[in-house]
Amino acid sequence: MKSVFPKITFFLLLLFFTQCKENKTENANSESKVPNQVLFAKGFSLFKYDGFSVLKVNNPWPKADKNYTYILKEKNGIIPDSLKQYTVIEVPIKTIIVTSTTHIPSLEMLGVENSLLGFPHLDYISSEKIWARIQAGKLKELGNNHDLNTEFIIDLSPSVLIGYGIDNNNPMLDNLEKSGLKVMFNGDWNEETPLGKAEWIKFFGALYGLENKSNAIFSAIELDYKKTLEMAKKTTIKPTIMAGAIYEDQWYLPKGDSWACYFLKDANANYLWNNTKGTGSLSLSFENVLEKAQNADFWIGPGQFTSLKEMEATNKHYKQFKAFQDKKIYSFSTKKGKTGGVIFYELAPNRPDLVLKDLVKIVHPELLPTYQLTFFEQLK
Repeated sequence: MKSVFPKITFFLLLLFFTQCKENKTENANSESKVPNQVLFAKGFSLFKYDGFSVLKVNNPWPKADKNYTYILKEKNGIIPDSLKQYTVIEVPIKTIIVTSTTHIPSLEMLGVENSLLGFPHLDYISSEKIWARIQAGKLKELGNNHDLNTEFIIDLSPSVLIGYGIDNNNPMLDNLEKSGLKVMFNGDWNEETPLGKAEWIKFFGALYGLENKSNAIFSAIELDYKKTLEMAKKTTIKPTIMAGAIYEDQWYLPKGDSWACYFLKDANANYLWNNTKGTGSLSLSFENVLEKAQNADFWIGPGQFTSLKEMEATNKHYKQFKAFQDKKIYSFSTKKGKTGGVIFYELAPNRPDLVLKDLVKIVHPELLPTYQLTFFEQLK
């Protein structure tokens, strides 16, 4: 009688290798997930599929306890049943309403600024291209962010409205969504790093079907930023920096983890409050600031002041600082649009490469001998 052992052994080996093959296939499938197109920003992610994209906003406002998922559906794209519960937006979009000036440069860089239908408080805008549209009557005034003209917005019927939230209470945007409008939250202002803020151009690129263009624009900004960063690292001198100004008897200046301080660190400068924790503002007494910063080499960002004379007229004690005496005070508040909108507030988050170049030019002028300041200006 022949032994059955060889047959059993063969069967077990076959089963073992079959299971291994199946497990490897399953692992390959689970590992071959669609990559996130976002590299630096923490507040959103973007996943590209065949016929649609999934855009997730996970930090729409500080300490948010909710996130948002949007499905960007291309023509003839098929949305899986599991995703139909989310807001679906047909892309490329044709028209848009945005509610923050930081959104406008992305539209311009992508070449789609003519799709903008309206904006709250037009006077805040500094863009010359957008102002040409305003003067031509092609852009509607929508009121204030917390008191939007909902009738105008509904009549304009944009493909999408881009809003932002301060907290979990956004009844106006909720009501607009209930009326049938497509509303998306944009949290670019919550990003803490320069490249993180700038990468939100990919948010708009996905809406317009211009992913390749937005990727190329951001890559160029990233490359330019990193080149300037490496250049600044080679300097051996780190000038001391003070910042801010007095408002209602308190001196306000940025904390050490703030967006502004990232630039000063990357410019290889010694911000005197660099070791403080947090991303907001410090509130200090004049005496406290004078004790620490009286001999600072540079004064960057002195509030809204636009001249030394104005500073001295407001508070004669500013003259006690060496940076004032040496006239080494640089402000971004001098460069404005037609109606007073500060260019820095609008464009700087989108162009951190230029902000960093400005600061390197100020504190290490020998590194960029021919560069002209974009945002900052030395007060006279």
